[in-house]
Amino acid sequence: MLAVFKAQLKKDVRKPVTIIVFMVVSILATLIFGNSTFGKPPTVPVFSTEPNGKEIEEKWIHLLKDSEALNFVLTEEEGALEDVASGKSSVAIKLMENDYRIITASNNSIVPFVEQEIHTIFSEEAQLQAVVGEEDTTKIRKVVESYLENPPLQAEVKSVSGGEIPKHDMGTQLLFVFTLFAAMFTIGFKVNGINEDKVNGIWNRLILSPVTKTNMYVGHLLYSFCIGFFQISVVLLLFQYVLKFELGDLRLIMMVAAIYTLSIVSLAMLISGFLRTPEKFNMVFTSFIPMIPVISGLYMPPGTVSNPLLLFIADLFPLKHAADAMLNITLYNASWNDISLTVAILLLIFVIYMGIGINLVERRRG
Repeated sequence: MLAVFKAQLKKDVRKPVTIIVFMVVSILATLIFGNSTFGKPPTVPVFSTEPNGKEIEEKWIHLLKDSEALNFVLTEEEGALEDVASGKSSVAIKLMENDYRIITASNNSIVPFVEQEIHTIFSEEAQLQAVVGEEDTTKIRKVVESYLENPPLQAEVKSVSGGEIPKHDMGTQLLFVFTLFAAMFTIGFKVNGINEDKVNGIWNRLILSPVTKTNMYVGHLLYSFCIGFFQISVVLLLFQYVLKFELGDLRLIMMVAAIYTLSIVSLAMLISGFLRTPEKFNMVFTSFIPMIPVISGLYMPPGTVSNPLLLFIADLFPLKHAADAMLNITLYNASWNDISLTVAILLLIFVIYMGIGINLVERRRG
């Protein structure tokens, strides 16, 4: 076992580029997307092409500016359309007297969010307009706002511990997602070493040596676990102590990371069991794995993906469970008891996938 472990270690010591690249990619992706995409509200250009376009723009921009989730900016029609076509803006809004049109080049995740936000604003204005008729809604709006500042019934929402409920932090979510996602590739390529040894004939030669087949499996899989956990640990420690991210109970997060790494090793072993050559593994693995965070909705705010089928598929993979557990620890100060069910699911995935994977590898290649 140790001989196989040391042999894999020497390979990475001589060529550590792959591990370093995945570490750097996970860090840069978090810093770029976590800060730029969710650090400030997305900008949405608005314009009007109606004959009285200036009046319409002045009327609605005043109301749209009250939105905290989006930054609506008045723009010329040509500039707004050009920004959407070139990808600078995901969406633009064409204003009319009592209606609007959403202009977009692709149906990405921000379009439903923008539609919901602007629909709420237009609906509120329509309700006020129905009350006052043809008159200006400014006075009735001030009356309503003044009334809502001190309503007769007030509700105060607090967490179970009595403090304020923390806001969801997409930057922290992407930190965990990119870190765990990059480790999946590293672990997968290391587990694929079993396929390479079998195809190259090294596996059969080792069987004739004092090293048992069990020791060969354990050596490969243990090294895959160690290198994956090492990568995750380095990135998390860097964010915690160098980049000053508040990650909460780091020891508990590391425990989740270790169990997650075990489950990814078993997932890679399962995929390896279905494929005969290392080339097929690399092709399928690199094409299949990037879909997991998309299906799980981990690149988007919670609740964005609500399709039952997609949620069921996401539950079959360790990434969603590990990311949820880490977020609960960081944002909501979850204890070991709070995440015990998630940990149990990860361990169940590890046992089932590993058992099936090794069985398939043995049946296919002997």
